[in-house]
Amino acid sequence: MPPAPAAFKARGPLKGRVRVPGDKSISHRALMLSALAVGTSRIEGLLEGEDVLATAAAMRAMGAVIERGADGIWHVEGVGVGGLLQPATALDMGNSGTSTRLLMGLVASHAITAAFVGDASLSKRPMGRVTVPLALMGAEFTASPGGTLPLMARGLCPAVPIAYRLPVASAQVKSAILLAGLNTPGITRVIEPVPTRDHSERMLRGLGAELTVEQDRDGARLISIRGEAELRPQRIGVPGDPSSAAFPVVAALLVPGSDIVVENVGLNPTRDGLYRMLRAMGADLTYQDERIVGGEPVADIRVRHSRLQGIEVPPDIAPSMIDEYPILFVAAALAKGRTVTRGLGELRVKESDRLALMARGLARLGARVEETADGLVIEGSDGAPLAADGPVEIAAELDHRIAMSFAVAGLAAAHPVAVDDMAPVATSFPGFADLMRGLGAEVTP
Repeated sequence: MPPAPAAFKARGPLKGRVRVPGDKSISHRALMLSALAVGTSRIEGLLEGEDVLATAAAMRAMGAVIERGADGIWHVEGVGVGGLLQPATALDMGNSGTSTRLLMGLVASHAITAAFVGDASLSKRPMGRVTVPLALMGAEFTASPGGTLPLMARGLCPAVPIAYRLPVASAQVKSAILLAGLNTPGITRVIEPVPTRDHSERMLRGLGAELTVEQDRDGARLISIRGEAELRPQRIGVPGDPSSAAFPVVAALLVPGSDIVVENVGLNPTRDGLYRMLRAMGADLTYQDERIVGGEPVADIRVRHSRLQGIEVPPDIAPSMIDEYPILFVAAALAKGRTVTRGLGELRVKESDRLALMARGLARLGARVEETADGLVIEGSDGAPLAADGPVEIAAELDHRIAMSFAVAGLAAAHPVAVDDMAPVATSFPGFADLMRGLGAEVTP
């Protein structure tokens, strides 16, 4: 795909009501678990980004029938737990780390062999954190040097149930083990010292899996799943992705006079850390029409331009906003005073080294940034526009969240901010540029 550079600046206040694409985490899980149900599930609001489409293609390759109706509703005819078939060709994961790690969990307890390949960015990301516990269950993995893709996975059926304590907070590792446990006799347990997003637990229970969550005396979550489950087909509604909603929300906070509503946003308490931190910084941000949709809390978010105050972000909030730190850094660059973040080593092994890229890019925009081993310290401008000395071009290094974060920074800049390639944004937020134009941003290809 050829690069798609674009420049961003504000024409005036951002106004309007918008909806962001469906939640990426829930969309992945809806496809995978529906493909393991017996019967036909209906999925409404599915994110149709490249990452989720990679999951759909992989589940088709392993036997599920997945079709999109003309009305935008997806229909999934499942093969049942234990019914996955040997894929005829390698599973191409594109840029999707979530697809890769969760699908490894599914393959681990089936008597099939699957090759996983991905793009240049995904092929740099470590997979050992998933392959180590899955190997304890009996699966075998042959990875490239450094434990990366391309990778061959050979499942074992019946697999061996385990009790595994997560050494690092990771919803992907937790979910991979639980998905492997679905087709494993007995009870598979995951001990989670720090809570992470719980979409897998909610959806597994919703489809009929026998799953319990308890708390031990140390406060850790003990998640247990009984294997050889039979999942029931469901009608699944996917709310708007809170990670995607973060970009128009922060844009409205930073552009003077703005007043917008982002409708139908999922506000799972394991995913709403950014919004809690923005409120702590003084954001005028309120939830309207709070409701439950498919077991997930949902609301419309109204946000108005605000004068933000720098804060110290508690490290233990990271699991609930790990993907939102890049856009938080942009908000911090415009706040009054110092914002300190720590405990973010995970950001160095995402689609890019997000700490290094954000520090470098914000410095080019004139922000005062100190990069530490596991975070950033940002001295805010107290609302003074970024890029005061002239237009700036940012290299996003194929990272969709870096690209969107600097697009938002352009709306709070004195001169346009150009991002070298917006094409990767399609992995999570197709239509991002059009949505921002609709709110009043100026986007120039």
